[in-house]
Amino acid sequence: MKKKWKILITLIVVFLFALAATCSYVYVEMCGSDFKLSEQETFIYIDRDDTMDSVQWKVMNQGMATHETGYKLVRRYRKFDSPLTGRYRIEKGESMMDVVTRFSQKMQTPMNLTVGNSRTMDRLSRSLSNQLMIDSVEVIALLTDTALMRGWGYDRQTLPVMIVPDTYQVYWDITAEALIDRIRKEHERFWNGERLAKAEQIGLSKNEVCTLASIVDEETNNAGEKPMVAGLYMKRLQLGMPLQADPTVKFALQNFTARRITNSMLKADSPYNTYIHRGLPPGPIRIASKVGIDAVLNYVKHDYVYMCAKEDFSGTHNFSRTYSEHLTNARRYQQALNKRKIFK
Repeated sequence: MKKKWKILITLIVVFLFALAATCSYVYVEMCGSDFKLSEQETFIYIDRDDTMDSVQWKVMNQGMATHETGYKLVRRYRKFDSPLTGRYRIEKGESMMDVVTRFSQKMQTPMNLTVGNSRTMDRLSRSLSNQLMIDSVEVIALLTDTALMRGWGYDRQTLPVMIVPDTYQVYWDITAEALIDRIRKEHERFWNGERLAKAEQIGLSKNEVCTLASIVDEETNNAGEKPMVAGLYMKRLQLGMPLQADPTVKFALQNFTARRITNSMLKADSPYNTYIHRGLPPGPIRIASKVGIDAVLNYVKHDYVYMCAKEDFSGTHNFSRTYSEHLTNARRYQQALNKRKIFK
């Protein structure tokens, strides 16, 4: 009888040890530190086309997890049967339980989205698509919908006014509709009472400010010079002179790489050609930068009505009050172009 009890106790002990070992293994698989990230965090991106298998592959591949079984066990434990889109951060030393819990509860990590001052809506759409889950086709479809534009208070020419370049914090899987709504809200936040009051003081509408700012942005990348350039164009508007802005001719011809503006180019039949049409063009020639907008709102008042790019190719300009002074400056710049063999 005692022998039977000894055998039974031995079997129970062996069973308990086996159970403990199994539990320890399962615990390590489910909660252990499966991710061997030595120096930096890792991000896993789950898009609309992902399946549970492809998500698992991303975890194994990008997260460098050592235990595939652990992922399956935790998935089953968390009852996580369908992938949720998003951008998820995996930190060094995180357990499989932490990661799958984040997936199942869609605890994604926001990202910084750069909305730049692109020249066209197509370029903007491609830029946004390169940073987000959405396709550029989805964005451009919204930005070219005339009914939507009308509801927003814009048309095809003035739509760039709605875009305020900045860095926005968003989720990677934001929809095209939500993104445009966010951009519109940022626009309203930027155009606060102070800026609207300044626009009224200088006699320009918000659309006109952005249109002039887009020309200023094209004329110079030098932030310190922008208020001077804005002041020159404001002076021309006040005097009733044509703006004669070379960037508007490039836009009319959709030739943004031209270094020299020829006489034939100045004859381009377009409402954007400010050599043959007085006043501002119908809308911005690019998405205006914040710096450009503020340069117009706070333009420098001076008597200069002519400017020409400096012959040192510094990106800044020589300003002049008379046409004869301007011709002297223009001649120096043309000679510098010839010396560099830049003929178009």
